[in-house]
Amino acid sequence: MYESIKQSSSQRNSWLNLNRIVNILEIIQDAIVICLCLGLFSFMVLQLYSMVLSLLPPVQFQIVTADILSLLIWVELFRLLIIYLKEQRISIGVAVEVAIVSVLREFIVRGVLEIAATQVLATCAFLLVLGMLMVIRVWLPPTFDGIDPEHAVSQRHQQRATTKKAETNGNHAILAKN
Repeated sequence: MYESIKQSSSQRNSWLNLNRIVNILEIIQDAIVICLCLGLFSFMVLQLYSMVLSLLPPVQFQIVTADILSLLIWVELFRLLIIYLKEQRISIGVAVEVAIVSVLREFIVRGVLEIAATQVLATCAFLLVLGMLMVIRVWLPPTFDGIDPEHAVSQRHQQRATTKKAETNGNHAILAKN
């Protein structure tokens, strides 16, 4: 009997240690993502400064367009990191949007006529797959819509235990009166 209690206690302690380690790793991961956010934000400010300087005469429209599209890509990447910090997941929609804008930026900056035909076909196939991902994503059920399924199950079990406890206390009160 004592051995099973001792073994159960050691299993509980190892489980608590494992949870503590996982929590520490999640905090470190969040710190890394926060550092990425700060670095990306600083880079966006520098990009904006560069863009303002490129608007001074003589204006080179290809460079200005490339800078604007690059800034939009950085903004979307920043949004992706913020979503990760809030929801602890990567947003498929935002990631696909970043990929699409990045590919289109390359086409606009380099020009379609300067790109080899095989590259154009491969890029079109890639964009088609990304477009299908965007369409399929709408039909998929939201698994992380701010609801943790495990948390919902845990709450249900807690409610059942509370209800059973209240019923048991109520039955004891009735028995005590009789």
